[in-house]
Amino acid sequence: MYLLIDAGNSRLKYGCHDGTRWLVQQAQPHGAPLSLPTGFAPQRVLVANVAGEAAAGHLRDALAGYEIDWLQSSERCAGLQNGYARPAQLGVDRWAAAIGAWQRIGDSCLVVGAGTATTIDVIRRQQDGSGRFVGGLILPGLAMMRAALSQGTADLPLVEELGRAASAIPDNTADAISGGCLQATLGAIERMAAQVPGAPIVLHGGAAAALGGHMPAGTMAEPALVLEGLLCAARSRDNPPR
Repeated sequence: MYLLIDAGNSRLKYGCHDGTRWLVQQAQPHGAPLSLPTGFAPQRVLVANVAGEAAAGHLRDALAGYEIDWLQSSERCAGLQNGYARPAQLGVDRWAAAIGAWQRIGDSCLVVGAGTATTIDVIRRQQDGSGRFVGGLILPGLAMMRAALSQGTADLPLVEELGRAASAIPDNTADAISGGCLQATLGAIERMAAQVPGAPIVLHGGAAAALGGHMPAGTMAEPALVLEGLLCAARSRDNPPR
């Protein structure tokens, strides 16, 4: 049995898997107690933490009876090669999401993580059939973009929601802000998608719902992609290649 934890910038997500199926998947604020199913005793606890030492310390306290395995970005995992110039510098959340996408698709794809930040990553299928994480972009998330415009200017308001952001030519300030942030994000996605023509796009993250309605047709929503990648990584450690 596996306990997989995605400690992100804004929230903590965790899932309990019994080796056959997910028993629970939950998202909650950092510091909130974990609610594990009755009788659930994980043999492996694997964590992807990008929330810093405070979040790590809370997890150590909450899981004091278990040995915690902290995911690190490596040169290869679960059939996916890490093509980052310095593999260890790749964020573990991006690495876990890429592992999950590769296991889900098994082919070239674009992985879009919509959260506090937006990440847009390319995976390519190699001639030998293996997968390679090539690299990608990191840009402010939609909410962060809107907040930056409010905080960095004297007169622009804080726009909480996307509103009529899809309007072709916004005719008011709120929609101009939300539309600008949306179109900048979609433009970055479009340019990166051109690097893998025709490849599917996999979308995940806490802001995926806000972005999803504006994504290209055929975009695959995988809300638990990081947890799925963590599960693949945990299984690969339990069953290393011979």
